[in-house]
Amino acid sequence: MSTQASAERADLAVVIGLEVHVQLETDTKIFCGCSTTAKEDEAPNSRTCPVCLGLPGALPAVNEAAVEAAVRVGKALDAEIAPETRFHRKNYFYPDLPKNFQISQYDAPICRDGSIEVSVEGERREVVIRRAHLEEDPGSIVHAGGSIDTADYTLVDYNRAGTPLMEIVTEPDFRSPDETRAFLAKLEEVLEYLSIFDGGRDGSLRIDANVSLVPATEVADDGTIDKETLAAANRTEVKNISSHKGAEKALAYEVTRQRNAIKRGRAIDQETRHWDESRGITVSMRAKEEEKDYRYFDEADIPPLQVADWRERLSIPELPDARRERFREEYGLDNEAAAKLTSTKQVADFYEDVAGEFDPGLAATWVADVLLGELNYRDMGVADVADRLGEVVTLIRLVDKEEITRKNAEEQVLRSMLDEGVDPETVIEREGLGTADEDEVVVAVREAIDANPGAVADYHDGEDGALNYLVGQVMGATGGTADPGTVNERLRATLAEANEG
Repeated sequence: MSTQASAERADLAVVIGLEVHVQLETDTKIFCGCSTTAKEDEAPNSRTCPVCLGLPGALPAVNEAAVEAAVRVGKALDAEIAPETRFHRKNYFYPDLPKNFQISQYDAPICRDGSIEVSVEGERREVVIRRAHLEEDPGSIVHAGGSIDTADYTLVDYNRAGTPLMEIVTEPDFRSPDETRAFLAKLEEVLEYLSIFDGGRDGSLRIDANVSLVPATEVADDGTIDKETLAAANRTEVKNISSHKGAEKALAYEVTRQRNAIKRGRAIDQETRHWDESRGITVSMRAKEEEKDYRYFDEADIPPLQVADWRERLSIPELPDARRERFREEYGLDNEAAAKLTSTKQVADFYEDVAGEFDPGLAATWVADVLLGELNYRDMGVADVADRLGEVVTLIRLVDKEEITRKNAEEQVLRSMLDEGVDPETVIEREGLGTADEDEVVVAVREAIDANPGAVADYHDGEDGALNYLVGQVMGATGGTADPGTVNERLRATLAEANEG
């Protein structure tokens, strides 16, 4: 980077704040009894009722499970649970909001003043959560034949309308796109542990990001920026971000766009922009609304809720950071293995089940390296084989008892289990992969020595590669069923005896 480019970058500091919309996993919608689970070949607008369609006279009723999930999130974020929380009507026109208002929360959110600690380039820092509130999800807009600005026409599906959302709003604490990606990954990890979120569900995590650039001289040594500076900086809100990677890309583009505009002497318009993932750009949607534009007023059909005491009543599981630390202390794992094994609650639970039966180090190797490696290669997760984890334990036990070699277990049996859906015993019997008996190994060792005098001479001359060659000959003769360590020891012993003789 040139000195001039470096100076230009140093003149402006990036300021990013996030509004993360989390779809809560409940059986029914937040204000009615319609299912939240899409069925196979579901017809558009089939999972609706008078309440989620906003028909006259229909009255909402709050889903208790959604409120419980929100309290658990607040507890995990170490946030304050409000003594009294209430719902409001947020008024604005969207075709996917049939009531022309959204039931949300305004000045009495269910959670305030929380935080999440994230690691960015090896440095741990705290991101402040300003508020987290409940609201209903709009429906889905389908742009036919193109993107938002090129579609031939647009369709609306209200099946998703009314799905419970929790909007988590951060302070403008991020100074780069990669910091936002680290935060989103950590937040999703926490939500998954709480069992109130399914990251695999379409639209389960959606991000709106507020982006502005301010003079770098206005950033204090501790990274804070005063409110006057923030208020003076025109910001854009980038919508339609649906992943950690997408957030990093969208924000990198938007930061570059704003920086180039300022460099050319152009003002930054305060506006809402759409992230077009297919083209990798943001496009202008409309002027940015201000708080007053939403004309909030109390939702008269829903009474205030008093659920602060639920914080003590509702339990949450051991969270990722705490479990990671315990894995290091209790099982002697290094940082990398502990991170892999606590990446999701299901992975962590499975590891502990395996570690209860085998050496923790052996269990860590099998789960973190072997199983997760094979699953990742197939674009699968532990959740995809949740009902077959007992078969994996059986395979590890067969290796531990030396009834099959580890090489064959990893490279043939496990792969066939995942690709074909068969159990380990079936693969072992079908492929004849049982461990070679001692007599078979002795015979194969003797034959390899007799058939390869040159390699034997090289071994005695101190060339260790010759031993590896002989091991390969024995493994080939036994069809890979001999244990490589046993073969190595047997070869060394037999060669030593022959040399002494």
